[in-house]
Amino acid sequence: MKIFFLCTFSIFLLSAFEQAAASAHYDKILTHSRIRARDQGPNVCALQQVMGTKKKYFSTCRNWYQGAICGKKATVLYECCPGYMKMDGTRGCPAVAPIDHVYGTLGIVGATSTQEYSDISKLREEIEGRGSFTFFAPSNEAWEQLNSEIHRNLIDNVNIELYNALHHHMVNKRMLTKDLKNGMTLVSMYNDQKLLINHYPNGVVTVNCARIIHGNQIATNGVVHVVDRVLTAVGNTVQDFIEVEDDLSSLRAAAITSDVLDILGKPGHYTLFAPTNEAFERLPRGVLERIMGDKVASEALVKFHILNTLQCSEAITGGAVYETLEGNTVEIGCDGESLTVNGVKMVKRKDIVTSNGVIHLIDQVLIPDSAKQVIELGGAQQTTFTELVAQLGLTSSLRPEGQYTLLAPLNGAFSDDTLRMDQRLLRAILQNHIIKVKVGLNELYNGQELETIGGKLLRVFVYRTAVCIENSCMVRGSKEGRNGFIHIFRQIISPAEKTLHEMLKNDKRFSVFLSLVKAADLDDVLSRPGEWTLFVPTNDAFKGLTDDDKAILIRDKNALRNILLYHLIQGVFIGSGFEPGVTNILKTIQGGKLYLKTVNDTLLINELKSRESDLMATNGVIHVIDKLLYPADVPVGNDQLLTILKKLIKYIQIKFVRDSTFKEIPLTFYKINIIESNVKPIIRKEDPSITQLTKLIEGEPEFKIVREGETITKVIHGEPIIKTYTKIIDGRPVEVTEKKVTEERIIQGPEIKYTRITAGGSDNEENLKKLLEEEAPVRRVPPRRTQGGAARRRTRLAHS
Repeated sequence: MKIFFLCTFSIFLLSAFEQAAASAHYDKILTHSRIRARDQGPNVCALQQVMGTKKKYFSTCRNWYQGAICGKKATVLYECCPGYMKMDGTRGCPAVAPIDHVYGTLGIVGATSTQEYSDISKLREEIEGRGSFTFFAPSNEAWEQLNSEIHRNLIDNVNIELYNALHHHMVNKRMLTKDLKNGMTLVSMYNDQKLLINHYPNGVVTVNCARIIHGNQIATNGVVHVVDRVLTAVGNTVQDFIEVEDDLSSLRAAAITSDVLDILGKPGHYTLFAPTNEAFERLPRGVLERIMGDKVASEALVKFHILNTLQCSEAITGGAVYETLEGNTVEIGCDGESLTVNGVKMVKRKDIVTSNGVIHLIDQVLIPDSAKQVIELGGAQQTTFTELVAQLGLTSSLRPEGQYTLLAPLNGAFSDDTLRMDQRLLRAILQNHIIKVKVGLNELYNGQELETIGGKLLRVFVYRTAVCIENSCMVRGSKEGRNGFIHIFRQIISPAEKTLHEMLKNDKRFSVFLSLVKAADLDDVLSRPGEWTLFVPTNDAFKGLTDDDKAILIRDKNALRNILLYHLIQGVFIGSGFEPGVTNILKTIQGGKLYLKTVNDTLLINELKSRESDLMATNGVIHVIDKLLYPADVPVGNDQLLTILKKLIKYIQIKFVRDSTFKEIPLTFYKINIIESNVKPIIRKEDPSITQLTKLIEGEPEFKIVREGETITKVIHGEPIIKTYTKIIDGRPVEVTEKKVTEERIIQGPEIKYTRITAGGSDNEENLKKLLEEEAPVRRVPPRRTQGGAARRRTRLAHS
């Protein structure tokens, strides 16, 4: 809490700084350090030193709170802030350090080796004299770490090589850290060589990737900044380095093939993680050949190694995510002295500085998702799926030039029983997880149907916080590859095969509920196409229900419908599609509300646990419960019914209001799909001695929706059409006159269109209808009769 307060307080203090210093991150971090050390006395700064090294940092709040830098534990040091010094017998650093010329200031900041080399190279006279200089002075440790051969050559030729090298560390004007802007280029005092400045948000300032470890030591003729390494001369461009470096010939070939190499020759601030030839050799030959033979994939591969920002190794004190030129991101971090890419130590050589960026050599090739085949996108949690696809020969179905979507279940979704299945069955299951087209997450919508390579149609359900396909919902981790997407699912996807009614009929657990559904004339609803969520009580919910009790329930059809339709919701709601722990209020067909939520992967309905959820049907989903549901706000007005309900429902108090009745629920909550007739003559010769027979063939369906409660008037269209033809009755030809009347009748509720057929000779009407039914090329539904006995129009039902 104390650390948090200090960070918060320091941020508040910094917000008062004038706008001109808004980019001076070094100075802000230094102010943080002063605040953290204020208990140590005036002008004391708190630093972190990486254990086992001499590396010290003015730290960000993140590093300070973690107590680590680059994953290594850091100890806290208290030192005088730059420009201040201690006095004997006093706390803190109350004294101001003496101001001297640049040469003398080198001694004040402890850069004694640089001071010595300035003396022997005859630079001393210049930096003691008149002028305004900025000296990026290597620390004593920096000189010790310099390549021994280079170091020896400098010392052997002090008047030229050493003098020029020191001049390369100097700028002919005073530049404080607040003046060192990120991305700026300074001209050194040696041969106008470039000095590339980077000023990072974490307070690190680099010069040609050398970190300033002690900045802003003011001198009478300039300023001294101590850096942690001897500055190397900047080469040409990143492109130039690739073209001449023998160990990057494979990268060079890929960059030329993809037309990316020229980009690295243009002005910019690039970071290239350059795979060596050895890194390319580690790739499977087939993978490398495929990528190199595909310009789009090879371009993605090369660009995935390039950042559009310059990231020196010394500026990286913790993991951060950066966008590549390819468009996806990589995580760049550090582990002690090593750089990491996506958490892996792979940098062999770092900080090769060029005029338009920096290069880090790596020993692995980074392959972006966009250059991979869709089957290669599977991660560690989908290995069971990807391995089974390969083992069962389905990879051959995923052609490189094709477009696919893989619906990959997590490893844990495959039980031992599943893995022991006959391979033909297992192959069919896997085919249900491969879609014929490439569909991204943002292209999925509710009600969408996706066709698998096995010919199955899978339904998509989109909820507030989840996207589900059939019974399984997605988890995070969708990826796009060269020839498709992969989406990750919690469970194996099971396409529906039967209607709700068929599922209830085939499961003995639901026999009582199904008998009540049939008694209430609701079985048609569960048989027709639609989208329903049905909460089905098992027979255990009806324990104690006698035949007499059941008869009483069935006798009051209106009450029975109210009870049963409280178990039905319009729309398909998958249990795993609900946001965990959040209550979802859904309106039932009865009109009451159900309260659903998931807790520990268990679906609760009005706080009752579902014993089995997400049983998919072609027209909805079933959630199994072991209690009968009842709307608590609906009173019962019948003593017998109250006694029965109390016997079955003990988890709520049922209200009793004498003589109250249940509201009527007309069966107008689903739409009726009407089939209209198109009369076409069909000539059929039954026998050479028998005359022609003409029949009526029904045409294509027309769909109409009428909302519940609409007032509709009766309308009649069309004139009667009289037809005369011969038909065979009991082996004898009979002359028949048919009058065809087409009517459009609209009644309260669904619109019904039908054709009424009247024929001469009522005794023969049934025979004629049978003949018509035998030849009708439509789904057969048992005909219903009107009061007058004429055949009513057949209908097909679906939900609204």
